[in-house]
Amino acid sequence: MQAESAHLKYAIQFVDDMERAVAFYQDVLGLPLKLQSPYWSEFATGPTGLALHQSSPANPAGKVQLGFSVPDLAAFHERLSTAGVVFTQAPTRQEGSLLARFLDPQGCEISVSEA
Repeated sequence: MQAESAHLKYAIQFVDDMERAVAFYQDVLGLPLKLQSPYWSEFATGPTGLALHQSSPANPAGKVQLGFSVPDLAAFHERLSTAGVVFTQAPTRQEGSLLARFLDPQGCEISVSEA
């Protein structure tokens, strides 16, 4: 990834108890809560945010996923695909955002959205 084409937008931690996790990050660490729901919560932590996502069999509690933002997701997808990067999800509109997912060399899934 070229630094000028992508920036780290958020780190997602998958949790099995959203209320307990939010309480820890908000009340113990003192992070300002941006939004909270049973499945997705975010903290205002500067240019790179911290998000909590409800865990699932595919994403067990404790797993962390990085999320990048790019200005042109179609061009980013084409460039990385040409370079041999494996995408687990092609650019798809989800919940109002254009989002894709790909694997790094260790097999970790990374999400990328269009800014």
